[in-house]
Amino acid sequence: MLLIKDGKVITMAGDNYEVASVLIDNGKIIKIDENIEIKDEMQLIDAKGCWVLPGLIDAHCHIGILEEGIGVEGRDINEATDPITPHMRALDGINPMDSSFLQARKAGITAVMTGPGSANVIGGQFVIIKTYGTCVDDMIIKEPAAMKISFGENPKRTYNGKNRTPMTRMAIAALLRDTLVKAKNYERRKLKAIGCNENFDIDIKMEALIPVLKREIPFKAHVHRADDILTAIRIAKEFDLKMTLEHCTESDLITDKIKEAGFPVVIGPVMTSRNKVETKNKSIAAASKLNRAGIKLAIASDHPIMPIGYLTICAALVVKEGLDMFEAMKAITINAAEILGVSDRIGSLEVGKNADIAIFDGNPLDIATSTVYTISEGVVIYSKFEE
Repeated sequence: MLLIKDGKVITMAGDNYEVASVLIDNGKIIKIDENIEIKDEMQLIDAKGCWVLPGLIDAHCHIGILEEGIGVEGRDINEATDPITPHMRALDGINPMDSSFLQARKAGITAVMTGPGSANVIGGQFVIIKTYGTCVDDMIIKEPAAMKISFGENPKRTYNGKNRTPMTRMAIAALLRDTLVKAKNYERRKLKAIGCNENFDIDIKMEALIPVLKREIPFKAHVHRADDILTAIRIAKEFDLKMTLEHCTESDLITDKIKEAGFPVVIGPVMTSRNKVETKNKSIAAASKLNRAGIKLAIASDHPIMPIGYLTICAALVVKEGLDMFEAMKAITINAAEILGVSDRIGSLEVGKNADIAIFDGNPLDIATSTVYTISEGVVIYSKFEE
């Protein structure tokens, strides 16, 4: 058993405590209370004066698949030879030895959603993993977790350079629709063949899209400009699909349309310049506007576009621009978990959930605050005292 004793406990589940303890056994939280009796068999962490939160979650990054400081050898993010690559699995490209995983743990981040980049119209499958481990198969929380699709500048730039489709926004949308129709036809033929006990040739591209058509996983849509956001919404509605809207630089220009559509937003990276045409209208205040409209919101690093260790700083900047502090904390904990579909296991401190916990020596949104401990399923995976 592990007892985190006498910390300021922010559960993200409604009940917060100025001073309380968290008891962990077999990787799960078994009790949160202001008075828990200390027993000999308990390992103790003294959290007096510290803030105890759920392990932080980065809802959109490319950690492990676009390694830091490696160059082309660690650049496995985009298979930019075909605009339609749904069969690409992030799981096959992630290096758990990427030094950025340590930076994530040092920042109190226990879980990330990572996967392909935005060069292709359909880039492949994202995965949700823990930030600690040497074998990626043992780090999986959910796989596949989403299917990456991209609109606008990135696929246009990639394939204009190759003088092949898609070279326009029309072609991006047309390719996506065409592939979805093919996937629906493929699924229908497959079901008919199975029903008739006939042989059927498997197409792994189409197989990868069946969970999307069945609404088992969402599209993860790279969108910056307002018109691209609306195109993504249009297509998802046409095919009755689940979707999350990623980056959403111009979301504050069409907040009412996003609210009406009902899709959640993962905003970020916050700490970057307006380095693309699509980001010229970037506003950090967009997050508070989305929140006021009642849109489910997460904040992400988009690592390595912005270093993953700065996730809490991003949340702090959004607070500075109008978002309530606890709403910002929710955007990197429980909101992220709910948007990613794993809130039954992580994202809040509740009895029965995984003991994924971050302990800070002050308010985590204060730039001077340090992570003291990061805990994953009851195991200390980072300690400030063992650096």
